[in-house]
Amino acid sequence: MRAAVYHGVGDIRIEDAPEPRPGPGEVKIQIAHNGVCGSDLHEYFSAPTFVPLEPHPQTGAAAPVVLGHEFSGTVVEVGEGVTSVAVGQRAALRPTYSCGTCASCVRGLPNICRVLAFHGLSAAGGGLSDFTVMRADMVHPLPDGVSLELGALVEPMAVGHHAVDRSGLTPDDTAVIVGAGPIGIGLWFALRARGFARVLVSETSPQRRAAISGLGAEEVIDPRETDLTDAVLRLSDGVGAAAVFDAAGVGAAIEHSIPALAPRGKIVVVGIHEQPFGFNPTSLLLQEVEVVGSIVYDDSDYRAVIENMAAGLYDTTGWVEHTPLSGLLDAFDELRAGRKMKILVDL
Repeated sequence: MRAAVYHGVGDIRIEDAPEPRPGPGEVKIQIAHNGVCGSDLHEYFSAPTFVPLEPHPQTGAAAPVVLGHEFSGTVVEVGEGVTSVAVGQRAALRPTYSCGTCASCVRGLPNICRVLAFHGLSAAGGGLSDFTVMRADMVHPLPDGVSLELGALVEPMAVGHHAVDRSGLTPDDTAVIVGAGPIGIGLWFALRARGFARVLVSETSPQRRAAISGLGAEEVIDPRETDLTDAVLRLSDGVGAAAVFDAAGVGAAIEHSIPALAPRGKIVVVGIHEQPFGFNPTSLLLQEVEVVGSIVYDDSDYRAVIENMAAGLYDTTGWVEHTPLSGLLDAFDELRAGRKMKILVDL
């Protein structure tokens, strides 16, 4: 079969690979679509971070690995003992592996497992291939009304859903999303699904502003032209934002958002920061501001996103594009340059 194999920075190769077979408790998936993630771009352009160079402590995997952790497909074979999944089921796949024994897992927090691994980054297999094999408990069947295209977006949309849960917001609060890339769009969908009426989006890219506006966002600003704090105070009747979601992954997104927060407001860090930045935490004191981290998701986030997709609350219009596997590296370049929003690789 075909597979996109990560060997190191600037080195991804489309190779022939053995077609996998499922073992006990596993299923074989024929991949339909795999989304290119910002973490994939980081691995390719900057440094191996999630891809281990030495055997991963949970999975034993190390570079080279088959990439791809945002994907959907159809079950074509099941291993011994699998009764929860049937051949022919269309599914979104949760790519995370948790150990079940560390302090996080014991506390019911598998998404922050101390040896968390990802299918397509730090575990064997990956969605940028014709077929992959996974544990049956990682399979989330898609209802008839949810396409395989939407199914490939469940993973990044679940990131946004989980972050909204971490914020503790209620629909009467004002929320700000800084960064209208795929994670920012996922946050906006998650907030809309919960009935939030006051959501402001801050984004410097005109293409991204147009994309999220086309999905229904009404309060969208360019922070270089409109002061973020003034816009938030206007929208919130002078109160400020109960939470600002940093989906941009740049220091300025945090620093410039603090004055826009309501008393005891929260900065929710969702984006991956490639670079450190200078920051004086004294700015957090006067309003008792909190900084909250949010990483990936759990099965409940997957279920909620799929239910909301079935209810028609998610839309790919204007921000999702497709490419064949042969166009993968061109897709990386387009995404890195900011010329595209989201690209699904069609297997």
